Amino acid sequence: MKKKKFRLFDAILATVCITLVAESVTPTAAIGNSQYFWWLFLIIAFCVPYGMISAELGTTYQSEGGMYDWVKRAFGAKWASRVAWNYWINFPLWIASLAVAVTDVIAGIFDLELNIWVLLILQLGYTWLVSFLGTQRIGESKWIVNIGTFFKILFMVSLGLLGIYCFIKTGESANPIESAMDLLPSMDLLSLSFLSVIIFNFLGFEVVATFADDMENPSKEIPKALIYGGLLMAIFYILPATGVNIAMSLEQAEAAGITDSFSILLSNLGVNADLIRAIVIAVGLMFIYTMVANIVSWSFGVNSVAKYSADDGGLPKVFSKTNKQGVPYMASIMNGVVATVIVIIGLILGQVSETASNLFWTFFSLSLVTLLMSYIPLFLAFIKLRKTDKTKRVYKVPGGPVMTALMAYVPFVLLVLSIIFTLFGDFTKEYIEANIPLILGVVVSLIIQEILAARVKNEKVKEK
Repeated sequence: MKKKKFRLFDAILATVCITLVAESVTPTAAIGNSQYFWWLFLIIAFCVPYGMISAELGTTYQSEGGMYDWVKRAFGAKWASRVAWNYWINFPLWIASLAVAVTDVIAGIFDLELNIWVLLILQLGYTWLVSFLGTQRIGESKWIVNIGTFFKILFMVSLGLLGIYCFIKTGESANPIESAMDLLPSMDLLSLSFLSVIIFNFLGFEVVATFADDMENPSKEIPKALIYGGLLMAIFYILPATGVNIAMSLEQAEAAGITDSFSILLSNLGVNADLIRAIVIAVGLMFIYTMVANIVSWSFGVNSVAKYSADDGGLPKVFSKTNKQGVPYMASIMNGVVATVIVIIGLILGQVSETASNLFWTFFSLSLVTLLMSYIPLFLAFIKLRKTDKTKRVYKVPGGPVMTALMAYVPFVLLVLSIIFTLFGDFTKEYIEANIPLILGVVVSLIIQEILAARVKNEKVKEK
């Protein structure tokens, strides 16, 4: 038998690469100093239980269907199809958004004004590069993930340490902490909407479980990868967000990027302008590479869920086609097709008016909501399978019935609240009117979800 190609070291790096999303550092930093409270709270209340639950389910039911398979076992194919729709539709939206981010970084680091045709070529080039790479098994493309993880760690840790050094050297911070009260969040709806930003940064642990067939000993390696990777991920998020907080104000962080933070911090330290430009270009190129690695690390998990759903009739049959390596390659191609349409629409809207362009970006935020929605049944499925399925657990979430209930229901409630706060961060007329496109997008997505679920026979996986 051919030796598996995906080792524990690779799984840890994949966990970090999947959950560590470099482009979300500045939105996280825009939360301000209260982010430290939210990080600590959500690591305990969401990240730890979510990781443990994913480890138990992933090692008990070793299937490339991942979360889809777990929900199907618990509640049947109809609920699994709902998970698959939300889980999948987020992905081409994310690909398209990263395609736009790539061109923004290129324009920024090289100080270029890109016309619509250059933007189209670059954005479609990125879209179809990651879609092609998604047709390979994770064992074949692990080097992309590993290098991407190294780059993320390099420039994100460097940003954090540079920010801390700059503060020690100059004594200045764009967001000074004057008292312990500055670390506490205000509990208004707008502040609570930040829940979804940090929860999004944690998501992806279940993708590692889909790598089971590429591992030597998944029952031992998956829990270790999630624990070690999760701890590293938390460190690698907090460090660069600290650097951004020291470099720029909250208003600047909402619109700026990682390369801008490097430029500001290095300027504050009196570094030569030519050296700053060289460093910014290097960081920008590494940043672009990580946006390729991000999609590669997620592709197999997302495409496998789409494939399993298509087998049950939840998605069109085209998603179920696999190549000789068993990879659902048509799901990856469909990701490219949908992302291409979104990219083209975005470029057209951007030419029409600034308002239309903003509307397009509002549509992008639908990807966050749909991704969060796909995880809601996961925690309920864990409770149900613990009660009804006696399959031997190689790894079990520790604790008795009360503890396991808390481990499932607390993250479940946090997910539901984060979705509500994202949609209704404020109940003022102005806020709701500005958020109508997103709210309508969610409604349309829910309608499509129910149409697809209605086509599925509600069969469950036979319990052992």
